[in-house]
Amino acid sequence: MNAIEILASQDELISPGISACVGCNVELTLRTVMRVLGPDTILAIPPGCMGGVGVVGWNKQSGAKVPVFFPLLDNTASMLAGIKAHYNMVGRKVNVVAFAGDGATVDCGFQALSGAAERGDNIIYICYDNEGYMNTGYQRSGSTTKGSWTSTTPVGDRVKGKRQHKKDFPMIMAMHDIPYMATASPAYIPDMVNKVKKAMNVDNGLAYIHILNPCLTGWGIKSDESIEVARLSVQTRFFPLYEVENGRFKINVNVKEPKPLKEYVKKIKKYSHLTEEEIEELQRLINEKWDRLVELASL
Repeated sequence: MNAIEILASQDELISPGISACVGCNVELTLRTVMRVLGPDTILAIPPGCMGGVGVVGWNKQSGAKVPVFFPLLDNTASMLAGIKAHYNMVGRKVNVVAFAGDGATVDCGFQALSGAAERGDNIIYICYDNEGYMNTGYQRSGSTTKGSWTSTTPVGDRVKGKRQHKKDFPMIMAMHDIPYMATASPAYIPDMVNKVKKAMNVDNGLAYIHILNPCLTGWGIKSDESIEVARLSVQTRFFPLYEVENGRFKINVNVKEPKPLKEYVKKIKKYSHLTEEEIEELQRLINEKWDRLVELASL
């Protein structure tokens, strides 16, 4: 079956009416991912946007139609490793899955995730990267792009936004030599579906998927341009779509004639203060990373 047939054939596993922001593409991502994973799934969602909008739930109520856990920011992968060990012991095959934001992944939870990757724990870890702690007031994270306005990296006369480059976290996870690592985008749903299916088939270690999810409120994006901005992140090579299977790199969307980065940043309010020189600096970094990725894919 193709991606559309897969989605059409599966039940909705996230309840309607959760309280995500209108137009939130993380909700779309979670609904898509859960349709692919199916009912034989154990889900863990640490504190963050999806934990706060009712997917985890409260008062014995849940927005997910599968068992869902609420780990701490820093122990999601460790909790899932233990849950997977239990199901292995009783001889039952289930998908044990994390759906975590970038704060819980690239910052607070990195030690636990790195350890799970090194041990070869057979879990699926999905990071929805909205480049900051958006659930608690738009604070910067290690995944926030250089130059971004956040509530903890304000724009003033002397300092104009975040001063450090974001972590290239997909590459960091790929260098753990895990069986499967991929990037995905809510603007490319068939690609996302195929990658979740591949992650489900991994039985010899950790599978990691990193999804860039532009945040409407934290980034300053119009609600009807959410998917357009996500698509531009790929078309400008800001966020390449690729996968690494058993050490072999493959570019899934080969953007041969990229749009200039300026088309991406002009849609996003958190970049509105950037000068032409600062945009050019980001463009050079993107070009360098793309060239490196192409070289890795040619090996």
